[in-house]
Amino acid sequence: QVQLVESGGGLVQAGGSLRLSCAASTSIFSLYDMGWYRQAPGKQRELVAVIRSGGSTNYADSVKDRFTISRDNVKKTMDLQMNSLKTEDTAVYYCRGQSGVRDYWGQGTQVTVSS
Repeated sequence: QVQLVESGGGLVQAGGSLRLSCAASTSIFSLYDMGWYRQAPGKQRELVAVIRSGGSTNYADSVKDRFTISRDNVKKTMDLQMNSLKTEDTAVYYCRGQSGVRDYWGQGTQVTVSS
């Protein structure tokens, strides 16, 4: 069983920045495709950004040019740098790790952007 633990959420004003981090317990972290997802109240969970084991990335259109996903395979962490935050970015942010049939989620961290 792999544990994913998110950190870095909080309250920030619109236009501000936050950095989320996800720490993984697996020794084969480098083999996992990692992603950030978010779920706002009353809405479905949606993809924010992914970074694959090979390093390629994809972003939701709503966060392109504002968010940057990265990973450190030695530290077994994945980060999400969020800049120019908007009120609509308010959500619980989840870390996800996938490798083959293995699929793990973190418990989430709250991000609240105030106007």
